[in-house]
Amino acid sequence: MKKLKLKTHKATAKRVYVTAGGKFMHLKSARTKYRRKKDPSRNRSLSKPSAMAVGDSHKMSRLLPYS
Repeated sequence: MKKLKLKTHKATAKRVYVTAGGKFMHLKSARTKYRRKKDPSRNRSLSKPSAMAVGDSHKMSRLLPYS
């Protein structure tokens, strides 16, 4: 009997990427709305990708099996 292939969750694959060390990186929320009100340093930090929490990375490994 053939072993079934695991499916990649495409919506997650568009939002998250994996580093060489195995960390899952994502962009923070609240980046587009009301940017003029926010502090410039806050806007700069929102535009940089951040590492996902360890608990969430376990879920990501199920959603992205081949990454």
